[in-house]
Amino acid sequence: MKRIWTSAETHETTDGWQVLLDGKPIKKPSGTALLIPFPALAEAIAAEWRGAGLDGGDIKPDDLPLTRMATTAIDRVAKSYDEIIDQLICYGLNDALCYRAETPASLAALEQAQWQPWLNWAEKTYNIPLNTGFGITPVVQPPDTVEKFSAVLQSFDIYQLTALGVAVPAMGSLVLGLALATGQLDAPTAFEISHVEEKFQVERWGTDELAEERRLNILTDLHLCVGFIALCDQKNSTDIKI
Repeated sequence: MKRIWTSAETHETTDGWQVLLDGKPIKKPSGTALLIPFPALAEAIAAEWRGAGLDGGDIKPDDLPLTRMATTAIDRVAKSYDEIIDQLICYGLNDALCYRAETPASLAALEQAQWQPWLNWAEKTYNIPLNTGFGITPVVQPPDTVEKFSAVLQSFDIYQLTALGVAVPAMGSLVLGLALATGQLDAPTAFEISHVEEKFQVERWGTDELAEERRLNILTDLHLCVGFIALCDQKNSTDIKI
C-alpha cells in the first residue's frame, strides 16, 4: 500500500471514534469502518497514519502496529474471547518460570532469584500457586489452576487480552504477562526476566545477528503492548458495535 492521503484526523460518532484519512474512515479487512472506544487510542492511530509512508515506500501492517492491534481486538478477540483465554491459560500451565535449570549452579541461582518472586506474586495476588521443576520434564500444576487463571483473564477486556496475546507468547509466561498488563513490570524489565537463560548463554557463548534481531523485536512488541493498554483507558470508553 502506498500513501495516497494527506490528512489523518479523529472523528467522534455515536458508536465510537473513527480515524479519517482525507475525510474518509479507515476500514477493517471486513469492509466496515474501524470504530474505537478510546479517544487516546484513536488519536495515536491517527498519528500512525500521519507518519506512515512519508518516504514514498510501501506501507506494511508492521508500520501501523496500533491499528493492527485495535483491529485484532475488535475482529478476532471479541469473537473468540473464550478461545483466546484458553490459549493463554495453556501458557500459564506451562509457564517458562516454572522450568528451571539444574546446572550450572550459577544459572539455577539466577533463575531462582529472578523468577521465583513473580511466582510468589501470582500466588499472593491471584491465589495461583505454581509448581516448578527441572529441565523439560512436564510440571503438573494444581487441579484448580485452570479455573483460577480463567477467572483472572475473564476480568480483562478484549483490548487487554489482545495485548496479552502478543506479550505472553513472546515471553513464554502468563505470569509475566499479567504483571506487565497490570503495571507491575515495565517492558524492559519483563524482557530481561523472561530472557534470563538466553542472556546467560549469550554472555558465555556470544550471539548472532538474527538472534539479536529477534530479541529486539520481542522488546519492541512488549513496549507496544504496554502502550496499547495505557491508551485503552476504560474511563474514556464508549460502547462499540462489532
